[in-house]
Amino acid sequence: MDRHPTRRPSFHVSAQEVTHHPSNPAGTDRRDPRPLAALDPNGLLVLSHALFACAEQSEIVRLAMRHVRALGPYRAEAGYLATSDGLSRVPGPDGEAPTVDDARMKELGAADGSVSLPERSWNWAFGLRGAGCLLGYIVVSSASEPDEQGRFLLSTLVGLTSVALSVAATRPAHRDNAGEPSRLRAERDTALRQLDTMRVELQLQETVHETLARVAARGGGEDAITQALYELTGLSALIEDRFGNLRSWAGPDRPDPYPVRSSTHQDEMLRQVAHEAGPVKVRGRLIALARPRGELLGVLAVEDPGATADEHTVFALDHAQQLLAQELMHTRELTEVGQRLRRRLIDDLLEGTDGTSAYARAEAVGHDLHRTHYVVVVQWPGCTPDDSFTRAVEQNAAATATRPLITRRGDRVVLLTEARPNDDAVHLALTHELGTPDGAIGVSTPCDSPDAVPRCYEEALRALEVRQNSRQRSGTTFFDELGLYRILGPGNSLRELEGFVREWLGRLIDYDAGHDAELVETLSRYFDCGGNYDDAAAALRVHRSTLRYRLQRIREISDRDLTDVDTRLNLQVATRVWKIILGGRH
Repeated sequence: MDRHPTRRPSFHVSAQEVTHHPSNPAGTDRRDPRPLAALDPNGLLVLSHALFACAEQSEIVRLAMRHVRALGPYRAEAGYLATSDGLSRVPGPDGEAPTVDDARMKELGAADGSVSLPERSWNWAFGLRGAGCLLGYIVVSSASEPDEQGRFLLSTLVGLTSVALSVAATRPAHRDNAGEPSRLRAERDTALRQLDTMRVELQLQETVHETLARVAARGGGEDAITQALYELTGLSALIEDRFGNLRSWAGPDRPDPYPVRSSTHQDEMLRQVAHEAGPVKVRGRLIALARPRGELLGVLAVEDPGATADEHTVFALDHAQQLLAQELMHTRELTEVGQRLRRRLIDDLLEGTDGTSAYARAEAVGHDLHRTHYVVVVQWPGCTPDDSFTRAVEQNAAATATRPLITRRGDRVVLLTEARPNDDAVHLALTHELGTPDGAIGVSTPCDSPDAVPRCYEEALRALEVRQNSRQRSGTTFFDELGLYRILGPGNSLRELEGFVREWLGRLIDYDAGHDAELVETLSRYFDCGGNYDDAAAALRVHRSTLRYRLQRIREISDRDLTDVDTRLNLQVATRVWKIILGGRH
């Protein structure tokens, strides 16, 4: 793994490539027809011409101090020139008396450093240097510490000022010492090359800022970020999630299929990159981590198998990573807001809420309550319903493209979903993911309107409790398959009783109504007589063979096995409820 520094890049470009000294008075880049104002919104390139036109060093410092405000919320507190007697203060451009302690400036000993100023939290003395010596200082203050962009602009201004001071210093020396023209020309040429390099560097970095600013202004997006990075660097750019899954790719040679790394390898790579402050070279890639607020949300990288990435690539990748971090954090915040709204909606539905407002609120979070839903309650011993458990339930219960509404109630997770769970499919999936089969799931009958959700919630709880109190405590139980247990629990209503009767006797009731038959009454008398054929036939006043024929028709129409103990119990209770509570209504 190779470390790539994130310090301010220094591009080695000759004076012939970009010319911005007196031979090019128009102040334009010969390779770019745009005016400098379009390339340089901070005016540093235009300022460089004014700096180099000054013959006096004190005027150069004053011009630089005057321009400090154009770079951001900064103020030039003082300027100094180095003389044989020490530091000489330069009068400020606005005539204000500086509050900088001259004694503190001497303590710096030609180094950059902080100074103390009242009512300003950040104060910094920038050294002006050239030809290996200190030329002076500019002291800058701000209400807060500059960000990376601010530091870059301030350091560029300091660099331009330093080069201008170096060039100005050669002019009197040339008059006083005509015997050293070659040395002076060499110093001048060196200063001009430094200026050209800084101008090119500034233009390249402004191009990065402008390109990424356009992406941000258009709403960002991961695909837009990778495309911009590819165009800026000429290297294929990609975004992965923290697990190594590809989210976006721009440029040629996209792998198909995309390689899958082991979790161990991925975690080790992330740890190595996280230890560094900027982009890191790892196996043919230059990688940067998107970590807003210290949380890893994504990985941004460029493919660099030929090791052609330079400091401009590092700069572009680092700034694109900052934009990606903002994009991912914005997406995360929107997701969290949506989750809170969805959770509040299902909580209100479970308690009972107005149907009109429920439809409107559901539509606002992208959920259609007009469809049929089911309430599902999940409980897993040893798993507290934290975010990881809730996500596992949500992912494994979402059998359709529509996400379920999900919330937590105590140690249970509750879902409102369009999809009726497929027998034990959800339970098996959660067993595999959670590593234990001991959980239970209760599922309600279909729910057709918001005001029916509380009832369905009680049904799902009833189904869950029956499962947990049965011999086989793990698995999935559906309320509409509870049989007799549907009416044995607390809070049963006439509607539940009617539903129970319809479940077990519905086909027979419909047949009797359509054929003027008495199959339900026959079954009721048969059970009342303890299954005795002779007694049942006598009670019905029919022949024994007629009773046998009717019982056979009951088996065929209801598709029930009358020899099964549980079936007989449910059918007998259903006939009693039908006759006694419902009055034999069809």
